[in-house]
Amino acid sequence: MAENLNNAAIAPKRVVVIGAGGFVGSAIVAAARERRFAVLPLGRGEVDLLADGSGQKFGGKLKPGDAVVFVSALAPCKDYVMFEQNIRMAKNALDGLAGQPLSQLLYISSDAVYSDVDGPLTEASVTAPDSLHGQMHVARETMFAAALAETNAKTIFATLRPTLIYGAGDPHNGYGPNRFRRLVLAGDDIVLFGNGEERRDHVSVLDVAELAVRMLERRTRGALNATTGTVASFRELAEMTIGFSDEVIAIENLSRSGPMPHNGYRPFDPSEVLRLFPDFAFTELEAGLRAAFEEVKAAGA
Repeated sequence: MAENLNNAAIAPKRVVVIGAGGFVGSAIVAAARERRFAVLPLGRGEVDLLADGSGQKFGGKLKPGDAVVFVSALAPCKDYVMFEQNIRMAKNALDGLAGQPLSQLLYISSDAVYSDVDGPLTEASVTAPDSLHGQMHVARETMFAAALAETNAKTIFATLRPTLIYGAGDPHNGYGPNRFRRLVLAGDDIVLFGNGEERRDHVSVLDVAELAVRMLERRTRGALNATTGTVASFRELAEMTIGFSDEVIAIENLSRSGPMPHNGYRPFDPSEVLRLFPDFAFTELEAGLRAAFEEVKAAGA
């Protein structure tokens, strides 16, 4: 069970975000700066964690008392080459973190770490996933926790596990809200697998960033899910997105070649977020999707 070690919100001395150039990392940097935190953003241009000697380079940028957010990953992890690269990135980062007197390490993981079960998933659910992406995150969580226990025992370790993330700045074209938005803005039809009946939880990248910042302020220790507790079918997501446009967009159905992922239903219990941060409220799905749609549309115009 996660716990807040600070009774009130206290700004860290400095927040170092490794992976700051990415979709989630840049949102965390922006949220931290809105709080007027001292922030050191590190992207691949500053530290390439796949390069030899990158651990020492990373470690040389750290100061005592830093809170480090690790959000750097090659994702989604699709094969064993990417798996090995992601593990190497974590190993190089740990070389730089070893022995550093940090205040906290926050690892941005994924809900993919959980095995499928009947009923809502929680932070206590079994982490024995079938997917390489989930296995990669489980391995990294284990590496960070074990290494800190050995060499940085006073450093607080936390992990934030978001579900499927949507937002205006997402560079990926994965099946779901971000792809649907691109198709609708281009005037193209949306193609669904089957009838789009599988139901999943989706979270705004702004909510993920806000939770990360709150975990830094409160020095949260342990695992926390960034999951809203609300599920929607992919057909509902497609229909919502079409509704944001004046264009006539059709929905096409593609026959499935295999079973639905996660048996077509993957709900979560968000009560842990509400226990730790009772004044926090997740963005309502349709409102969040509409805001991202309008932001991208305005930027294109």
